Amino acid sequence: MKTILVTGSNGLLGQKLTENILASNKYHLIATSKGANRFPVNEGYSYAEMDVLDPHSIHSVFNKYRPDAVIHTAAMTNVDTCEAHPELAEQLNIEAVGSLVRICEELNIHFIHLSTDFIFDGAAGPYEETALPNPLSYYGETKLAAEVVVKQASCPWAIIRTILVYGIVADLSRSNIVLWAKGALEKGQPLNVVNDQWRMPTLAEDLATACLLAVEQNAQGIYHISGKDMMSVVELVRRVANYWKLDAGLINEVSSASLNQSAPRPVRTGFILNKAQRDLGYAPHSFEEGLALVDQQLQLQQLH
Repeated sequence: MKTILVTGSNGLLGQKLTENILASNKYHLIATSKGANRFPVNEGYSYAEMDVLDPHSIHSVFNKYRPDAVIHTAAMTNVDTCEAHPELAEQLNIEAVGSLVRICEELNIHFIHLSTDFIFDGAAGPYEETALPNPLSYYGETKLAAEVVVKQASCPWAIIRTILVYGIVADLSRSNIVLWAKGALEKGQPLNVVNDQWRMPTLAEDLATACLLAVEQNAQGIYHISGKDMMSVVELVRRVANYWKLDAGLINEVSSASLNQSAPRPVRTGFILNKAQRDLGYAPHSFEEGLALVDQQLQLQQLH
């Protein structure tokens, strides 16, 4: 059995990976995050506190558990926070990757790195893996710089780029666009939503599955992983309203410029998924299927 170490295991993707690995019985899991474990189940895997900014912390955990593969999900992903705190963004999104890559080279560990559609400028989406990056924000710059670090690694590596991940777990530290829209509309709050950005939102389960397919097949190189439906952000929020029969009249269409966000966003990203479908057997849910899954999980949570 392969041992997989997951960084950022308390996050949305991290918890979905934990769920997936425990359900599959195929791997030993070492879940790592800063602070206490937030996953509701403690049996069947190991949890280790690990600070990706501390090379000593990384070394002691890696030398203790000797993983075969690492799925690196920990990152600073809030685009405007990265713009406001560039030093911290650089430490978390670039330097930490360097520390992890070095130990993976030392122990010959398969390194799977999560990246983003924000390395592109959004002028020519949807993108293939070979498209030329041109980030508009500091977040995008740090994630692209991390990809360069990974590509130079002498250990086996894969880069998984993704887009606008949504889903639900028991103890979620950050919301995501689906839960935000649903929550606000249920409270009857009007929402300002941009009508001039297009994305292919990704169900967290699909992304977790893709990461594990990459481990299973010793995948190397870059893979684009997202949902299969392209939509504007306002259409996404409308589809959330329609699915849960909420008042779409609360949704106000606005332009990106009117929001005065400190970091510019790409207009149209989206991914061409052929490579991941062909090489990994990746098969994403439709957006409505994803919402149905989230709904089912929310109902289960209310029962417990």
